Amino acid sequence: MKINGTYYRSVWMEDTYRVFMIHQNELPFRFRIFESSNYKTTAWAIKDMIVRGAGAIGITAGFAIAQAFVEMNKKNLKVEFVEKAKSEIESTRPTARNLFYAVDKVYKAGVEGGYESAVSQSQCLAEEDLQMSKAIGNYGNELISQNCRLLTHCNAGWLAFVDYGSALAPIYVAAEQNKNVFVYVDETRPRSQGAKLTAWELGHQNIPYSIIPDNAAAYFMAKGEIDMVIVGADRIARNGDVANKIGTLEKAICAKYYNIPFYVAAPSSTFDINCASGKLIPIEERSPEEVLYQTGITKHGNLNTILVCAPGATAKNPAFDVTPAELITGIITEYGIIQPNENKGTSIN
Repeated sequence: MKINGTYYRSVWMEDTYRVFMIHQNELPFRFRIFESSNYKTTAWAIKDMIVRGAGAIGITAGFAIAQAFVEMNKKNLKVEFVEKAKSEIESTRPTARNLFYAVDKVYKAGVEGGYESAVSQSQCLAEEDLQMSKAIGNYGNELISQNCRLLTHCNAGWLAFVDYGSALAPIYVAAEQNKNVFVYVDETRPRSQGAKLTAWELGHQNIPYSIIPDNAAAYFMAKGEIDMVIVGADRIARNGDVANKIGTLEKAICAKYYNIPFYVAAPSSTFDINCASGKLIPIEERSPEEVLYQTGITKHGNLNTILVCAPGATAKNPAFDVTPAELITGIITEYGIIQPNENKGTSIN
């Protein structure tokens, strides 16, 4: 996508083996590129959510393990160095299936062919991610009619992948084909990825939208103002259960009640056929501070973090919830639209 006329991917690695990523923690107030010269810094960027979103997490993790192989070669270290790096990288975001998919692919390439093969594989995965997102956009666009009003949750746009995204990709394609669409953007507490990132993306693409509180979706559904829901996914179990950003389950329940189609958009790298059901998906618990504090910009242009809850309060902060397959109308993949229970064999992988 383009920002002020310049094309950017959300994350990329250059010939110097440095990894560059759009600093998502500073959006939408500042646009800045974060640079990492080693796997530890890249892994920290994943953990700290400088980069976030299923696809982008996976690609960044792939770059990180490639950096570990480069460092091993440069310093003449043993493979145990990369094995330790692999464990560190995998611990950053345990729910995201794309992370493990990419790390395993790049690790295998590096063990078999050395650091150059690891780097090459990581770059191939980035290209694959982009092409899968484009295909998801094309298939999902077929579901979107003229004047469609859609609800999204969290951010599953181009910032969340190398480009295009998953849940927002069909919306971008629909807009390119001159379909009039309107997007209801869940704010997505506690980190407000909808209010900050999705809104920022849609604004740059001149797509009309309104941010709504997380607890307002049912209100608009009851008024008949939402025609379709499209969300992303961080892991999809073999039985079709879907782990996604916390609050997704509530939207699925409401959509079922009001008979509104509820779609999940995700590439095959998000499917985990070794995970039998959503009950087995590890749910990341993040810091209570994300709930207790909020970051914004002052009238003088300074980023400030302030306490927004009762002093001394404690908080629970699960990052994801699991939506059962029976609440999902279909899953939009790079191979087409499938029913959740079709994810039982190896064809999708």
